[in-house]
Amino acid sequence: MHFIISDEIRKACPQFRGLAILADVHNTAYCEPLWQEIEHFTQEYRQRYTTESIKTMRPIQATREAYKRCGKDPSRYRPSAEALCRRILKGSPLYQIDTLVDLINVVSIASGYSIGGFDADKIEGDTLTLGIGRAGEPYEGIGRGELNIEGMPVYRDARGGIGTPTSDNERTKLTLQTTRLLTIINGYSGEDGLREAGDYMQELLRRYAGSDGGQAFYF
Repeated sequence: MHFIISDEIRKACPQFRGLAILADVHNTAYCEPLWQEIEHFTQEYRQRYTTESIKTMRPIQATREAYKRCGKDPSRYRPSAEALCRRILKGSPLYQIDTLVDLINVVSIASGYSIGGFDADKIEGDTLTLGIGRAGEPYEGIGRGELNIEGMPVYRDARGGIGTPTSDNERTKLTLQTTRLLTIINGYSGEDGLREAGDYMQELLRRYAGSDGGQAFYF
């Protein structure tokens, strides 16, 4: 898999660095040991943060700023990491989807990065380009229907958009049949902290998704 950062993203978000992990996996509908870890993590997280204090987390700040620079209001279309953090800090439980999605969500909350998760076998072509969404560009967000991605950072494959910090696309979403995972950690604040988030992701993949952790690479 090859990654291209478009000139428009380089201009709007010059600090951007991405970390991708490509891994063979075994997905399951539910993983009890993972959810025990999630529940313990959630309790500790609520003791450490508030909905106000998470705004100072550099990855969340930087992603919000990237939205503004690209032309999107981050308060109307919240980046996924911020939305997940706010959800659990308001006392709501984390959504339970499946093991791959659940562990990606945990890493996203812990790190503050908005993280994309894709079925690698559903991606068309061998190149993903990170650009900015255009007016009227078709995009079906997972569980959201048609999403207005104008002014959002968006990954496109040979067919079109597959991932934004707010929502990934239905076309390449993870399912119980997924055997090859591509996950992308989006560092709009730069490289600092990406390696730690990637290490945590690979650790969870080894422990709960029948994986050897896969291959990680920066772009």
